[in-house]
Amino acid sequence: QVQLVESGGGLVQPGGSLRLSCAASESILSIYSMGWYRQAPGKQRELVASKTKAGSTNYADSVKGRFTISRDNAKNTVYLQMNSLKSEDTAVYYCYARRSILSQLDWGQGTQVTVSS
Repeated sequence: QVQLVESGGGLVQPGGSLRLSCAASESILSIYSMGWYRQAPGKQRELVASKTKAGSTNYADSVKGRFTISRDNAKNTVYLQMNSLKSEDTAVYYCYARRSILSQLDWGQGTQVTVSS
């Protein structure tokens, strides 16, 4: 199981930016897919962004053009750059890792993002 530790959450005003980090306990070079989900109060967990080891990315429609996912294999870390934040982006953000296309997801503990004036 990959151990994942998120950081970078916090309180930000609408229109502001945050960068989330997800540090893995091992090399991510061969991990098939890594990314971010989020869960707002009373809502289901939803995929925000993902990136495969081959470089393919996928974004939720609600964040396209505002969020960018990146993988730094040298630092074993995945980032989520979030710009032009909206109140509806408020949620707990969870990092995940999927070793292979058939593997279950390993999860981080989550980091709170609150967008409010």
